[in-house]
Amino acid sequence: MPDPRIKNEDQYEALRDKGYSKEKAARIANTPDAGKKGGKAQPYEAWTKKELYQQAKKVGIDGRSTMNKKQLIKSLRSN
Repeated sequence: MPDPRIKNEDQYEALRDKGYSKEKAARIANTPDAGKKGGKAQPYEAWTKKELYQQAKKVGIDGRSTMNKKQLIKSLRSN
């Protein structure tokens, strides 16, 4: 039975099959537009700190409120 907390079950299962942890796969599968391609997003360095904070909030990064811009970028890239 599908988990109602997972927004994109197919993507979640594909990530789990690739070896992602349950938590990381769920974060990615629940992020809006995470699976869309297009390459139109600007690099994180071009984002404002507020935009980076909002993205970190969407993907569930703990401790984001005390991070500076460089730390937010590093955390977003490692998650």
